[in-house]
Amino acid sequence: MGVTGTGTLEVPRSALADTVLERLVATYGAAADPERAVSMRAYMKDVAPFLGLTTPVRRALTRTVVQGTPRPDEADCTAIALRCWQLPEREYHYFAVDHLRRHVGRCSSGFLPVARHLAATVSWWDTVDALAAHVVGGLVAADPELKADMDAWIADDDLWVARTALLHQLRYKERTDTERLFAYCLRQSGHTDFFIRKAIGWCLREYAKTDPEAVRDFLAREQGRFAPLSVREALKNIGA
Repeated sequence: MGVTGTGTLEVPRSALADTVLERLVATYGAAADPERAVSMRAYMKDVAPFLGLTTPVRRALTRTVVQGTPRPDEADCTAIALRCWQLPEREYHYFAVDHLRRHVGRCSSGFLPVARHLAATVSWWDTVDALAAHVVGGLVAADPELKADMDAWIADDDLWVARTALLHQLRYKERTDTERLFAYCLRQSGHTDFFIRKAIGWCLREYAKTDPEAVRDFLAREQGRFAPLSVREALKNIGA
C-alpha cells in the first residue's frame, strides 16, 4: 500500500470501484432525506453530515448498487473503502464498512494499514466498532503475525485506534487470546475517556460468554485498577 507525500493512502486504480462509486452516489443521493439527515447528524454528535437514509432503506439501496458486480479483490476493496471515506456523508462510510465485512476474507494482512486509516479518520463508534470486530479482527485471525500490530495499537495515542485493539477479538469466543485480552484491558485501565472504559467492559463482557470464571477471577484480582463503568459492563451478565 503506497503512501503519498501528504501521508495519506494512495487509492488504487479499480474499474470495479469506478462502477460501484458511480452507482452508489447516484442511488444514495436520489433517496436522500434532508429533514431526517439533520436529526441523524445531531444524534451522531455532528461527526459527519448525513443523507438521511435509515438502515433498512440504505441496505436495500446497497443491494441495488452491488447487483451484478463481480467479487472484489484486495485492490478493489481498498479503492472502494478509501473513495467512500473521501465522501462527506456518513452513509457512504457505512457502505464501505459493510462492503469490507462481506469481503475481508479476500484481503491479505497488507490491508491492515487501510483499516487503521479508516478507524482513525472521521472516527466515531458507529464505524470504528464494526471495523474492529469484523475487519481488523478477521485480518488478525487470518494472520497471527498481526498480533504485534495490535500490541502497538493498544498503546496508540489515538483513542479510536486503541479501542480497535481492545475490540478486535470481540467475535473470537474460544479462539480468544486471553492473555492479550487481559493485558490490553490493563494497559488502558487508567484511561479517562468514556469510549475506552466502555470498550474494556464490552470486550470482557463478551468473553465472559465463553469463560465467565476467567473474567470473574481477572476482575477479582485487578478490579481496583478499573473504572466502575468498565467493571459494571464486564459483569453485567455474570454477576460478581
